[in-house]
Amino acid sequence: MKHTISVTEAARNFADIVSRVFYRGERFVLERGGKPVARLIPVPRGGRLGDLPDLLEAGPRLSDEEAQALGRDVDEARESLPELADEDPWES
Repeated sequence: MKHTISVTEAARNFADIVSRVFYRGERFVLERGGKPVARLIPVPRGGRLGDLPDLLEAGPRLSDEEAQALGRDVDEARESLPELADEDPWES
């Protein structure tokens, strides 16, 4: 759920708002003078790297035919992508 609150309200209730972001996954847009200036959003939570082998093992299995079809689909999708220009994303 997304909420819009003033920076002043966020400062007055900071601990509560941070708890709501962390425990409930709520999102807040902070405004100053009626204009958005910042967002408070949950940090993505990941698992431990050591859990990865078990997660992969528990996933669905593709037959050889399905795996080959998936590979062809991925190759076809890559070929249909436009060339990326060598641009500096920070240049304005």
